[in-house]
Amino acid sequence: MFPSYDIIVVGAGHAGCEAAAAAANMGSKVLLVTMNMQTIAQMSCNPAMGGIAKGQIVREIDALGGYSGIVTDQSMIQFRMLNRSKGPAMWSPRTQNDRMLFAAKWREALEKTPNVDFYQDMVKGLLVKDGRCYGVVTGLGHEIIAKSVVLTNGTFLNGVIHIGDKQFGGGRVAEKAATGITEQLVSLGFESDRLKTGTPPRIDGRSLDYSKMEEQKGDDEIVGFSYLDVPRITPAQQRSCWITYTSDEVHNMLRTGFDRSPMFQGRIQGTGPRYCPSIEDKINRFAERDRHQLFVEPEGWDTVEIYVNGFSTSLPEEVQMKALRLVPGFENCRMFRPGYAIEYDFFPPTQLQFSLETKHVQNLFFAGQINGTTGYEEAACQGIMAGINAHLKANELDPFVLKRSEAYIGVLIDDLINKGTEEPYRMFTSRAEFRTLLRQDNADLRLTERSYKLGLASEERMQKVQAKKDGVAKIKTILKELSLDPEEMNEFLVSKSSSPLTQKQRAHQVLLRPGLDIFAMKDQIPKISAVLNEFDKDTLEQAEIQIKYEVYIEKENELVTKMGQLENLIIPDAFDYTKLVSLSAEAKQKFNKIRPRTLGQASRISGVNPSDVQILMVYMGR
Repeated sequence: MFPSYDIIVVGAGHAGCEAAAAAANMGSKVLLVTMNMQTIAQMSCNPAMGGIAKGQIVREIDALGGYSGIVTDQSMIQFRMLNRSKGPAMWSPRTQNDRMLFAAKWREALEKTPNVDFYQDMVKGLLVKDGRCYGVVTGLGHEIIAKSVVLTNGTFLNGVIHIGDKQFGGGRVAEKAATGITEQLVSLGFESDRLKTGTPPRIDGRSLDYSKMEEQKGDDEIVGFSYLDVPRITPAQQRSCWITYTSDEVHNMLRTGFDRSPMFQGRIQGTGPRYCPSIEDKINRFAERDRHQLFVEPEGWDTVEIYVNGFSTSLPEEVQMKALRLVPGFENCRMFRPGYAIEYDFFPPTQLQFSLETKHVQNLFFAGQINGTTGYEEAACQGIMAGINAHLKANELDPFVLKRSEAYIGVLIDDLINKGTEEPYRMFTSRAEFRTLLRQDNADLRLTERSYKLGLASEERMQKVQAKKDGVAKIKTILKELSLDPEEMNEFLVSKSSSPLTQKQRAHQVLLRPGLDIFAMKDQIPKISAVLNEFDKDTLEQAEIQIKYEVYIEKENELVTKMGQLENLIIPDAFDYTKLVSLSAEAKQKFNKIRPRTLGQASRISGVNPSDVQILMVYMGR
């Protein structure tokens, strides 16, 4: 019934979709297996993409040639650039999306991708022989052969849903869990564990009183995620979100259900996300706070359904409802469905190579929540990397790995493999030590050329990047050579509360002043306008960032070079750490478990001290 494939991708969430698209666009024949063709790329939780650090990841996926940025731009209903008041390293794009349109656009993109086949069935097992995976077994009994397999099972592996004292199997509400894979992987030597995540109630927007809430509008300028020219909404078309707050009264009502809470009664064993806790967890952990912020988010253009961001809960339905009706604006709210918690299996990611191939079984790759992460963006970036590397492995080519200094994607994968995770892992800008280099504005300059050489990023993307590079270089040269007179500058400088010039000065030097920007200078200084008019906004902004932050960028590049020296010191695969009597017991244990490839990787393993690395360095020097 089935031909053999180059790649089989199991699961069609954000990780699975990116994995299938990447491998297919690189030339592999791909089968995407999902339990439900109607839920491809479903936004299971909030209908939004991006945010702090997550927005940088989506731009990196796009720069590599992935689809998440394009689909997000096509389905957005609101756009905001977060942290604009801070430096460019902190700017983070975020969109509110139409949930149904997002999934429809993803499916449309996959169906238009040559080399992607689809099949609806549950994968209940893997075909493994002599330590190699060569296909899958489905619930209907089909054995499908492939060179590589990518598992992106999300929350479906032995998933259990909790609402108050009720619990039932499921990977999402109204969808059955996937069984069989965890047990087989454990029998093959894998370690598994349990995690928990949750989702808030969905509310009928017609029953809300928005006059009691704060309106949160979108930006006046829509930047978007994709570096390609994707049709986007105009600022005037955006839908507003709203903000309201809980209160002591709400908290007291929630507390009445704590005796039936699956979390507090121990029915949930898995660890939940520290940075996106349930509302009952918030009022328990932060008892000193008398209110918590709630974001009231529309689910799309043509629906009244509302997502109550900040009210994730697994308390009994009637308690959820009573508490919500005490929130300003929610006095007469009607519930479409209650919030719930879901517990599921994951596999500690220290069992992976940097390519996301497993150490125990060759040609088998893991991506997404199966590795202990949370969030669409974290899943999608693992998906594209697993898809790329599954294709490369199937063609006996070297793996594609991003360093911590090259991408947030590199930070995420490095963190997972070296440190593991005991709670759902979420990306933050603080996790990246080189965040001045890893900005959302330059993901294309960092990654597109590398992806193009792999055969993934398109010719169109490469041409755009080259034009941007050339334009930035030209602008920097122009501003370094252009001399400005006090007569033509001082009125403008005084209007910007900046000291007037006493003699001629290069435009480059003037731009370095606080409070000045390239766009104001271009708009108000005829001499500058005359030489910069040919350049688009993105190129001008990129040139300005590189000029203003040149010193900081150089310092980080120097640090990257220094740390890179450790990355070049390769540790032999068969290195015997037990010989090093001076190593701490924990270091020996971690080194033997993770088997670091370089001294740089060894230095980042959780629990390893600088002295352990120095001992290793001295021994290798000998």
